[in-house]
Amino acid sequence: MNYTIAHIAEIIGAKAFLPQPEQVISQLLTDSRTVIDAEGSLFFALMAQRNGHDFIPAAHENGVRNFVVFDDSFATGYPDSNFLVVNDVLQALQSLAAFNRKQHELKVIGITGSNGKTIVKEWLYQLLASDFNIVRSPKSFNSQIGVPLSIWQINENHELGIFEAGISTREEMVPLANIIAPTIGILTNINEAHAEGFDSKTEKLREKLKLFEGVDQFIYAPEYIADLPFAELPGKNKFSWSLSAPADLHISFIEPIEGRNYIRATYQEREIECLIPFSDQASVENGIICWATLLAMGYSPEEADKRLEKLSPISMRLELINGIENCSVIDDSYSADTSSLAIALDFLNQQNQHPKKTLILSDLFETGKSSAVLYTEIAALLEQKNVNRLIGIGEHISEHEKLFNLETTFFDSTQAFIDALPGIHFANETILVKGARRFGFDRISKLLTQKIHDTVLEINLNALAANLQFYRSKLAPKVKVMAMVKAFSYGSGSFEIANLLQYQKVDYLAVAYADEGIALRKNGISTPIMVMSPEPSAFEAMIKHQLEPEIYSNQILNSFLNFLPAYIKEFPIHLKLDTGMHRLGFEAKDLPTLFHTLKENQQVKVVSVFTHLVASDNALHDEFTATQLSTFEALYQPISQMFDEKPLRHVLNTSGISRWPQAQFDMVRIGIGLYGFDGALTANKGLQTVAVLKTTITQIKNLAPGETVGYNRNGLMPNGGSIATVKIGYADGYSRSFGNGVGQMVINGQLVPTIGSICMDMCMLDVSGLKVNVGDEVIVFDATHTIVTLAEQIGTIPYEILTNISQRVKRVYYYE
Repeated sequence: MNYTIAHIAEIIGAKAFLPQPEQVISQLLTDSRTVIDAEGSLFFALMAQRNGHDFIPAAHENGVRNFVVFDDSFATGYPDSNFLVVNDVLQALQSLAAFNRKQHELKVIGITGSNGKTIVKEWLYQLLASDFNIVRSPKSFNSQIGVPLSIWQINENHELGIFEAGISTREEMVPLANIIAPTIGILTNINEAHAEGFDSKTEKLREKLKLFEGVDQFIYAPEYIADLPFAELPGKNKFSWSLSAPADLHISFIEPIEGRNYIRATYQEREIECLIPFSDQASVENGIICWATLLAMGYSPEEADKRLEKLSPISMRLELINGIENCSVIDDSYSADTSSLAIALDFLNQQNQHPKKTLILSDLFETGKSSAVLYTEIAALLEQKNVNRLIGIGEHISEHEKLFNLETTFFDSTQAFIDALPGIHFANETILVKGARRFGFDRISKLLTQKIHDTVLEINLNALAANLQFYRSKLAPKVKVMAMVKAFSYGSGSFEIANLLQYQKVDYLAVAYADEGIALRKNGISTPIMVMSPEPSAFEAMIKHQLEPEIYSNQILNSFLNFLPAYIKEFPIHLKLDTGMHRLGFEAKDLPTLFHTLKENQQVKVVSVFTHLVASDNALHDEFTATQLSTFEALYQPISQMFDEKPLRHVLNTSGISRWPQAQFDMVRIGIGLYGFDGALTANKGLQTVAVLKTTITQIKNLAPGETVGYNRNGLMPNGGSIATVKIGYADGYSRSFGNGVGQMVINGQLVPTIGSICMDMCMLDVSGLKVNVGDEVIVFDATHTIVTLAEQIGTIPYEILTNISQRVKRVYYYE
């Protein structure tokens, strides 16, 4: 149904200021940067880690004219816009979604659990799409905000909904249950994930089961509800599956067969079977859950088997990779629907390294819309997202080429595009490859990307953004953030990381040297950048690219002033004070000369004053840290009195934010914390792993007793055994100190030691007694086998491990 803004005001009980009361609302927004249909969008100014009201100006600038707020003062500031004023903006969003759900009679599958929710949802979509017009959660939209945004999608054409719900603490599930109102409930599993908000596993289980109160059918495994009596389980009907306990679907046999798994089970007192086209344990469990769901919904064992065998892998993340001819390629070649297209286009818009943006898009299927309506919407979306070129592949999109008001080329098939590829010009552009699975766009991605060295560093951009929000949540209102992107963003990348940080609206970036800042400017980064080690030879380029120098001595200040052209006024600079690091910075004795110079010169403007804490993570040195802070404040006072506009103060680094909240001042500097490491946090609690370094096995050798391995015969095998040669060496940043059993890597979940010396381009692992194969993936470090562990093995710090990864190791960036 169509909702006018006046109708929505009634639904959520809002005080309304409506210059345009008949405006029809089609989209709900919580992010001012993700506008699709500005005229039909309703922006909810949520109070989350940041105040949504602060982003009303940006949303208005993007064309949005409908807002839900709790501060009615905004209504008078934007007389051309509709404002709905409520006491609780999140509750209003949830109430509106719940109302929309109640207007539609359709089957709804609700899914919760600790893991597997999104995969089960996507596989059920694959299994059931031929029978139902399905609406489902985009990606992993399962939170207090994501669920109502998902439910808002339901319209009169949908016959089945599949939605996931995730919680992190008590009292969160009831609002989601009221919104989703499932008729079929699926509990995937219960483990320790997101356990911090609960006193026990049983409490977490009870909270999750609130989603299923009143469902017609509840699907579960007895193993995951063993702590509860059967009488407490929800559902008018129950369907169980189990590998060990009696159940409606009792799994009796699982046999791996060439990358797949043959599964036999007992169901309704007879033996049935299915083939799951995956080999890993998690996929097998998720496949069994889908098997149980099909049977519980009335599908025959034979039909279920036929459908399960055709399941396809689910890629839940976009990959950003360097491409041919200085292009950047965003690979989203495994899925295509309007929701994921909008998400992918938002990620495309984050990329500023190239001025041109190209979309390669296939036909979209099973959207519940006519082709004319669908491609009209897509054409409007591409225009709104400023896509410069469209390459359409498929008969349906080609039939509607006149709808697209941009540079276009169309092909009937993927093969037709590949045949024409040598004559298609790609250069200095960002290319989004987005295709329905049946089109096999992975072939296109391979042709457009540079050959990747088998050793890769995978960077999870979602995790980096989450870590940024983790630290922002610790800050007082109005405290600014400077993000450190020096040393190639701690080895993680250059413009790729800066693009994300700029999109997340950090206030400053900081680099070590001018050439790093110049590279960011050339790749479209406009955020203010501080250069921490300015060199006189780089002053000209710094001025040209608006890079702001750290001034740490009277000598460097005079050098910079002498270089500045006379016409330049108030060029921003940052003063560094030495309060105890004794590396760089002004001391008290230097201030009189500094004051004299600044009073006599109007060409520079001091925008910030800062210092560097020596041991903010170490309680043993807290007294010294307190002395540094008091010294800083004493030095700052006379500096600040020189200016009408007080310079920003900043002293806290990553660990300082965690341990010294009283010293946040005006800005903080987040460094390695963005990448998941904080010496002040036990086991980095609250942070997510950003980087995973992996390689592959090149060759396996079986050695006789007494044979040796590597240079100088350092690897001794007195009893013989097996070794695996892997494609990483000290030229890739894997230190020679890891040799001779000091270092370990992970193959198929097993830790294996190095043997012999680390070579330049490879090294050897002792895999005796393990079943491994050439081409198997080898984890150098990840969330479990961490950089902290590697640093401890060779007596260094995580910074060194991360920054030592060489540039020849390809970076692949993921965005989920």
